[in-house]
Amino acid sequence: MKHYFLMLFALIAIQLQAQNQFDLSYYLTQNSSYNTNIPTPESVLGHKIGEWHVTHDKLVEYMKVIASASDRISIEDRGKTFEGRPIVLLTITSPENHKKIDALKEAHFNLTEVNKSNSLAVEEMPLVVYQGFSIHGNEPSGANASLVLAYYLAAVQGNEIETLLKNTIILLDPSLNPDGLQRFAYWANTNKSDFLNVDSNDREFHEVWPGGRTNHYWFDLNRDWLPVQLPESKARIETFRSWMPNILTDHHEMGSNSTFFFQPGVQSRVHPLTPIENQQLTKEIGNYHAKAFDKIGSLYYTEENYDDFYYGKGSTYPDVNGAVGILFEQGSSRGHAQQTENGVLTFPFTIKNQFTAALSTLEAAENMRVSLLNYQRNFFKNVSKENSKKPIKAIVFGDEKDVAKTVHLAEILKRHKIEIYKPKADFTSNGVNFKKESSFMVPTNQKNSRLLQAMFEKRTTFQDSLFYDISAWTFPLAFNVNYAELKNTSEIGDLVTNLKLKEGKVSNKSTYAYVMEWQEYYAPKALNLLLQKGIRAKVGMKPFLVDGKSYDYGTILIPVQNQQLNINDLFSFLNEVAENCHLNIDGVTTGLTEGIDLGSNHFELINKQKVALLVGNGISSYDAGEIWHLFDQRYRMNITKLDVDYLNRVDLAEYTTIIVSNISGKINENFNKKLQDWVQKGGVLIGFENAVKLFADSKLINLEFITPKVTAKNISFEEKNDFFGGQVIGGAIFETILDRSHPINFGYSNTTLAMFRTNKIFIKPDESSFNNPIKYSNNPLLSGYISKTNLDALKNTVPFQVKRNGNGRVVVFTDNTNFRGFWFGTNKLLMNAVFFAKTM
Repeated sequence: MKHYFLMLFALIAIQLQAQNQFDLSYYLTQNSSYNTNIPTPESVLGHKIGEWHVTHDKLVEYMKVIASASDRISIEDRGKTFEGRPIVLLTITSPENHKKIDALKEAHFNLTEVNKSNSLAVEEMPLVVYQGFSIHGNEPSGANASLVLAYYLAAVQGNEIETLLKNTIILLDPSLNPDGLQRFAYWANTNKSDFLNVDSNDREFHEVWPGGRTNHYWFDLNRDWLPVQLPESKARIETFRSWMPNILTDHHEMGSNSTFFFQPGVQSRVHPLTPIENQQLTKEIGNYHAKAFDKIGSLYYTEENYDDFYYGKGSTYPDVNGAVGILFEQGSSRGHAQQTENGVLTFPFTIKNQFTAALSTLEAAENMRVSLLNYQRNFFKNVSKENSKKPIKAIVFGDEKDVAKTVHLAEILKRHKIEIYKPKADFTSNGVNFKKESSFMVPTNQKNSRLLQAMFEKRTTFQDSLFYDISAWTFPLAFNVNYAELKNTSEIGDLVTNLKLKEGKVSNKSTYAYVMEWQEYYAPKALNLLLQKGIRAKVGMKPFLVDGKSYDYGTILIPVQNQQLNINDLFSFLNEVAENCHLNIDGVTTGLTEGIDLGSNHFELINKQKVALLVGNGISSYDAGEIWHLFDQRYRMNITKLDVDYLNRVDLAEYTTIIVSNISGKINENFNKKLQDWVQKGGVLIGFENAVKLFADSKLINLEFITPKVTAKNISFEEKNDFFGGQVIGGAIFETILDRSHPINFGYSNTTLAMFRTNKIFIKPDESSFNNPIKYSNNPLLSGYISKTNLDALKNTVPFQVKRNGNGRVVVFTDNTNFRGFWFGTNKLLMNAVFFAKTM
């Protein structure tokens, strides 16, 4: 009974404390006066900060209201998310600065231009600070803190704020992930108890799959700063490149039993292209955070766990662009109040810490303004000096058979304001032909050359063997384009100002047949359109030459006769497909060829596909989302998302193909039997990464694996985690050898292919060589980190296998062919498995 009353009193105390924490005064600095004409968050939201999780629509509503009420704030809508939510940005500075904001922006940008920066007096220039919140939607204390920050900057009065705003331009991005924030707010609010329950087992703290961390397609937006594939990323990179801020802060959350982290991170894991002075400035800024947190009594730590290696994160991207990126990680309440190792962690407390870090950043920015502006100017001066000494003067990349993929790589460079050019004419480098119309050239002597180097370099030696994220991301390998480093710029032609995809067309009307090459990126989209229209199409299993043109493995044949469309309608529809898919379709006059004739049995019929994707508990939402995005956004193909919770009730006979992305756990025994029966009746089952082991364990496919053994010798207990961490393949790139005649490799012109790997699933090759169409080479490491033990195990293994199972096929990939939406170079492997599995 005594224990019961103690618990009851503790809960009542929590409720009273929470009520006090909801007051705006809990967050704001003491002894300050506030402009009563500025609306408080509560007056617009209808609830106090921290009382409920703010939804994105209410957050935007408040930001619009406060921008209208304050001459210190302007607001802009920079685009829409996939779910149609606005991607807003607040610009906060003094009224005087707002009146000349365009001139200030131009002057600040000129600080990064070597031929203009010397004439600028940095002592008289404001600093630019980009403050971004909650890029992971279920880390909401940042977005909720942005409400307090906006109110404070608009309403607080006195000389101190006036001086700050005179010397600082603040770009406030209140929600870096609108869709994820909305999703999580709904979860937390609908599971909140009126009498707060702090039991960590409560449903409030265990959101359902896929959770609110990601965007609409379940992408981690904090890995997309470099690939820039998503609308939220495109908006913020455009803001970054147009303003070139001096400091960028990225407000996150971590495990509930943690305290608060701010950078610098682990010093041995900083990317070598990041200047040492960057880390010195980061540490100096960190002293302001420490002072602020000491003042309010909040625990914190620094220089542990997190690193500054992968430039695709928000806190690291600025470091290669003359700015200082700072990561904040707050222990998460995951709801409104939760019991943790450090006591009851309330949502208002997490908001207060984020607000405190935002203010300490601005204090550091003001006091370090001149040194940060000088650092930015000197960064680009040093880059210019480095450029003049580099032996490599230009990079050329291209793929004459896949122009779309090449253009999409060029688009990424353009988004980062890296200058690209067309070649003057066709030319050859290192035995590779680069066509003017399908290639691009990038001079290394330009402002953003350090970023260019980071995107194109291959790196295999590292100071540390531990990585918070991936260790390699070489873009030309990711896109599988031919590229070469040049020692002169003699081949560079005109600057590219506008990029556009190829204008597809049908060469001529035919009364006999049409053929479509399979190399172009959007060829699967075109084939799907044909099949959905009911047009009969076949795939060529061997090369041939007709009407004076050579066609490779995988060419699609569309006969004219016996189609649902007449000759004229077929020609018209094929023109629509060619234009929509940015590729060429050729009309041919004869079926007599050099090689297989067009009536040959070496042309296999392709059936219309209905594809399903397993989603739900146990499935990696990242991997599943990448596949969903690929089908929906790139290829405009329907893919049915089947949740594991109701699989047993689904009639699998409706589907030709089922895809299982990276999965943990086991398949339900009943469903496994159902899946086995479906495959044997003709279904195609495709599995990635951990699904490979799962299929093997479930007897769906017969595979043998290599398991490397690692023994810890002379490793202390303290070194244990680092030892095992060094055996992780966190993300590296490896060379494979292709058998181009196998249908899984249709559309690939070269005999090698770079593949991205994040696991230690090593499949032994089949005893029959023709069953190993993709095989790791004997020296496979192209870029990234892998331990010697794992590298030795990986050599000559296979990342792909396909086996017959009754009338169906089971297809497995050990590697993710769709990694983060920018690994364009291996997307076609999945599409080949979808369309051509029955020919394998």
